[in-house]
Amino acid sequence: MSVAAFLAYSALAAARDQTRTAEAIATDRDVLTALFGVRRQLGWAGSNVNQMARALNAGADVPHFAEVLGELRRAAHAVQQAADRVADRQQDSAA
Repeated sequence: MSVAAFLAYSALAAARDQTRTAEAIATDRDVLTALFGVRRQLGWAGSNVNQMARALNAGADVPHFAEVLGELRRAAHAVQQAADRVADRQQDSAA
């Protein structure tokens, strides 16, 4: 799901659910804002990994490349799981 589609879905789900309190909606917004911020940071980290890969392909030594890549993958997976939990919670409340 694209970022725009996710935001549209979230807004529509929140608008349909009249039983949710403003506090619950604000909390979801805070979580979503944090997730999008982390997603942006993961994009920057991915750019850095591309630069490291370019250096490796040019014959340079990039210490700890495998560890950095593993940590980046774990972080991306954790962000995806958190986003999935938020989306699932919103789907459950819309049903």
